[in-house]
This record gives sequence, C-alpha cells and structure tokens, in this order.
Amino acid sequence: MKDGIRAVQFGCGPIGCAVAKLAIQRPNMELVGAVDIDKNKIGRDLGEVTGIGKKLGILVTDDVDGLFGRTRVDVVFHQTSSSLKRVAPELVKLLEFGVNIVSTTEELAFPFATQPELAAEIDRVARANRATVLGTGVNPGFVMDSWILFMTAVCQEVRKVKAVRVQDARTRRLPFQKKIGAGCTPEQFQKLVDAGTLRHVGLTESIAMIGDGLGWILDNITESIEPVMAQGWVQSPYISVEPGQAAGVRQIGRGLRGKEEVITLEFEASLGAPESYDAICITGIPNMEVVIKGGTHGDIATAAIVVNAARRVIEAEPGLLTMKDLPIVICRV
Repeated sequence: MKDGIRAVQFGCGPIGCAVAKLAIQRPNMELVGAVDIDKNKIGRDLGEVTGIGKKLGILVTDDVDGLFGRTRVDVVFHQTSSSLKRVAPELVKLLEFGVNIVSTTEELAFPFATQPELAAEIDRVARANRATVLGTGVNPGFVMDSWILFMTAVCQEVRKVKAVRVQDARTRRLPFQKKIGAGCTPEQFQKLVDAGTLRHVGLTESIAMIGDGLGWILDNITESIEPVMAQGWVQSPYISVEPGQAAGVRQIGRGLRGKEEVITLEFEASLGAPESYDAICITGIPNMEVVIKGGTHGDIATAAIVVNAARRVIEAEPGLLTMKDLPIVICRV
C-alpha cells in the first residue's frame, strides 16, 4: 500500500501489547490510536503500557467514538476476549466506522457452525460498511487448521487429517498458565472445566473450518478434556506445581462423518512437557507427516499472524472472512 497502513490497537493486555510492539517496528505501518477499558491504562502513553522504553505520543483511551470519529484508520488489531458473544458489540461498533478488523477472538475464527446468527449479523454489518473482519491467531488460525488445509494442496486425495500440538507452557505468559489449570488439584481442575473457564477455545472452530475447506459434511464434532498430572515438582517463573496437581491440560477434538473420525485435533499444554512440537498427519494420496520441532511459540506467532494479516484483510472483499478465504498470509515487511 503506497501510504502505509494506519492501525489502532484495541485491547492492551499481554497479547495486544505484543501485537502493538510488532506493529511499531514495521516501516509500512503506523499506530494512530489505542483503546482499553482498564482505568489503570487509560490516559497513559502506549509506549509506556507496552514497555518499549519510549513514548509514542499515543494515549490509551476508552473513547471509541472520539478516536474513530476524528482519525483515519485502515485496520484495527482487536485483542480482548475469546468469547464471540462478548466481543460482538465491540466488533459491530468498529465496523460501523468502516474500519477493517483483525481479531484474536478464538470463536470468531470460524463461527458459522457454532454461532450462525452472530456470524450472519457481523457479516451483514461488515458488508454494509464496506469493511472486512477476520478472526485469526496461532491456534485457531494456523497450526491446527489453515496450515493443514494448505498442506492438502499437494494431495490427490485426503481421507483423514490429524494435528497434534504439545507445548511446554513454562515459557508462556501467566494468564495462559492459569487458563490451562496449572497448579490446580484434580477437584479444582474439574470445577473449572464444569464452569467452562478452563479449556482451550478453538478446537471446534478449527474442525469446522477444516471440514468446510475440504468440502466434508461433518455429522458431529466432539471435545474431551482432562488434566495432565504432574509426576514431580515443576516450576515456571509464575507458578509452582506439586506432584499430584495439574501441570496443564490435554484436550482432543474430533470431527466425524457418520461414525468415522476423519479429523482429530490433539492439544496439550503443560508445565514441563518433555517436548514441544506441532505436527500434522494427512492420510490420503500421498500420506504425509510434517513436524515443527520445538513447536510454534504461541505469543510470538499470534502477534506475527495478526500484523501480517493486516494487508490481506485491507485488500479483501468486505464481510466476515476466515483464514481459508484469504490469499496466503506472509511476513512482508
């Protein structure tokens, strides 16, 4: 784009700050605003909030109408919540200003099967205002869905797909370690699962995206979840886990055609996992197995794919799109 990309950071938590810090480094990108509802951040310089060691002249605000009413914005980097129901009013308000959005809301990655009415409304508002909205991230958004679909390009036939993501969560941020139940007793772990607050969000959306991309009509999508129990003492910079406590979570999503399991997604994140890796296995012609040794760093990759997707989203047709709808997102500085 000739004049560069003018972006606003919406949500200044750990991931939002990581996105903002990367955007600041891009010569073709200019941050022109920042939004958050945290009273401890409102009025502070974004450079201070992100910890980059210098002021940017951008003050964090909660005045969305004021910011977008006076500022030309090409794209909003939106990082606030995993819940589509919770963020839908935010997205609609932004779209009514005619701005494009790249969001890390996991349930937005492919909401057509799980929340069709909300998806239809967001798509309608986006089209009416000639704007585009995308839900993406490292997972969902890449390692367990769009990466799989891209790899099928060299297959003559695909019968089954499987993805495995294993992470040693000791290097991840504290909110992530809490989200996977590290340090919980089995009883505490189950209580959080029952409350719906302890789970990796996105497996169902990834399965639905894969199925739709491959033209498969899935009869059922299921998920199971269980703790990864610590066998010995394990510690991160934030949490100490004793033997018998949960070190993390193991979650499996399954997509079925009839009674046959054709899509399997295995997600494990725990403190002290013996090996981090991402792998996909395709059963077809030819059979393929691809492994990323050491895995894909979640926080780094999430910030990267959000910033890298901005150009594709700005250039795309209006509406609610998914990663499978865009040309390949690449790192173009």
